[in-house]
Amino acid sequence: MKLDSKNIIVIFIVSLVVVLIAYSLGRSQGERTVVKGDDKVLENIKSDGVEQTQEPEIKLAEKISTQIEVKSLLPEPKFSHFRVGNRNVKGMLADGDLVWVGTSGGIIRYELKTDNYKLFDVAGGYLLSNGVFHVSKLDEKIVVGTYGGGLSVYDQANDSWKNYNIPDGLADQFVYDVQKVANGDIWIATWSGANRVIDGELDNPEKWETYNIENTGGGLPNDWVYGLEEGKDGSMWFATENGLAHFKNGKWENWQHEDGLGNSYEIVKNDIKFSRDPGSASQHHARQKEEQGLSRINAAYNPNYIVSLEVDDDGIVWSGTWGGGLARFDGKQWKNYSTLDGLPSNHIFMLYKDGDGKIWAGTSHGLAKIEGEKFTVIARKDGLYADNVFSMANAADGSIWVGSFGGVARLHKQI
Repeated sequence: MKLDSKNIIVIFIVSLVVVLIAYSLGRSQGERTVVKGDDKVLENIKSDGVEQTQEPEIKLAEKISTQIEVKSLLPEPKFSHFRVGNRNVKGMLADGDLVWVGTSGGIIRYELKTDNYKLFDVAGGYLLSNGVFHVSKLDEKIVVGTYGGGLSVYDQANDSWKNYNIPDGLADQFVYDVQKVANGDIWIATWSGANRVIDGELDNPEKWETYNIENTGGGLPNDWVYGLEEGKDGSMWFATENGLAHFKNGKWENWQHEDGLGNSYEIVKNDIKFSRDPGSASQHHARQKEEQGLSRINAAYNPNYIVSLEVDDDGIVWSGTWGGGLARFDGKQWKNYSTLDGLPSNHIFMLYKDGDGKIWAGTSHGLAKIEGEKFTVIARKDGLYADNVFSMANAADGSIWVGSFGGVARLHKQI
């Protein structure tokens, strides 16, 4: 057949259309979007550290129950992001095939195998406050510490919630940490001291005890207790707004900056990038800084203010301070670390011990894995949702979950 110029043009156009259709089909099969909830929200996912081309931005829905979505690429990316809106993710727990994500808008139960999830909040009749600071496992139950709503306990077997508050023996309705220790007691860190529930009998009012400045004679140096951990010898350690406290066999001890806790202001002053100074935000903190001789410092710095605590497998106590860096205490001597030693920030929001016994520090400028005297730093450019890190968990599938303001990063491979 003889082809004239008109036929050649027609054939060229048809061929071009076929190629474009094939390319489009191949692209749609190689990229899939899994949407959970009522609204479609495209998530910002990176693969191998290279940001992918994004679709036009779609505003997030206000309801948290419609805000979790993963956009997966084939092959599976190194990380994926989960948005939770304008909320902090302060608590997280990985338990088998479930990951519990505690936010300032309720707590989410996420199923690793199915991508299904459920929100538990005040509106659903589950919690007394949507602000979640802590989530952990107590025997086979899930324990949630809230801002202003006390302690909430979820019985998974019976699918029922029970809330504990001041009338039940709780020292305060703000709960920051919960731990069941080796002898069966449950310790609870609150805004007004620490509770001990003897033998773990939460429903027995006679088993509740409260420890505060007054009844310990100052042994607990401050009533604001932000963290507690059982020591290797069965004793208890407490992170407070005025230093580290230790309780063993009825005896209390405590340590402050003058004893070695936290870096001096001269060491860290040039690296304070986080601007929020509690002393300028409330009369309580302003008075506290004055009592501690820090009133002349207007920056976000208070080395006595311990906001995170962890005890490693060797019994070493790690304290995360507000601007004073990371402090290590072996029971006799202190050693402090700052950005000069490789930390991404001197504000340590979170400390976490993983399944291998390694300690991780969540800061205002990234996540750091502590390896001897060195720090391996992971930041937003490496896959975190944001550089502020408030919580962390290791899931059964080998992924690491990191909570920040506005969302969660799921790192698919161990680092």
